Amino acid sequence: MSIIVAPSLLAADFLNLESEMKMLNRSEADWIHLDIMDGVFVPNISFGFPVVNRLREVTLKPLDVHLMIVRPEKFVDEVAAAGATFMNVHYEACTHLHRVVQEIRKRGMKPAVTLNPHTPVQVLEDILPDLDMVLLMSVNPGFGGQQFIEHSVRKTAALREMILRQQTSTLIEVDGGVNQETGRRLVDAGADVLVAGSFVFSSERPEETIHRLRML
Repeated sequence: MSIIVAPSLLAADFLNLESEMKMLNRSEADWIHLDIMDGVFVPNISFGFPVVNRLREVTLKPLDVHLMIVRPEKFVDEVAAAGATFMNVHYEACTHLHRVVQEIRKRGMKPAVTLNPHTPVQVLEDILPDLDMVLLMSVNPGFGGQQFIEHSVRKTAALREMILRQQTSTLIEVDGGVNQETGRRLVDAGADVLVAGSFVFSSERPEETIHRLRML
């Protein structure tokens, strides 16, 4: 089975989003990864729900919405109304994580939890069976085009071991510095989903780049 590829729209040409979405629709991309930032939880601001709602109108591909914001539980209804398949919240941003996960699933979405580079996978021991996916940040969140953090490979392997031990079907997604070389190592370590931004959208042939990532 090929790896799941979720191009991150954060690296797209925002002056030509419609053409970028048409390219993704033509491509073998499995999902569209959307990073929503608030300038508080991370030191950057990206885009909000008006943009996400318009994007939903022009793609049939699942939306993987990643909230890099404080108090993400406030926006469960908005993310669901935007047609998201996955709602990704940060472990570090949720005081009552289990309650947030329950609310996400109650709205018909698949709950996912994101870990920053410094957060060990062991914090998910008790909640892993309730998650459809875990997103491991392999760069510090907030900006695209950063250098891959090497310990992310070992972290991916540790999470895979936890999933196998608990016998869950939780997917492992990795975001940050993903390219052909780092992607291969992450897949070998147990990753199911690769988020790629700059590597896809800076490519001369992005559709071919997506295809090559899927074949890792």
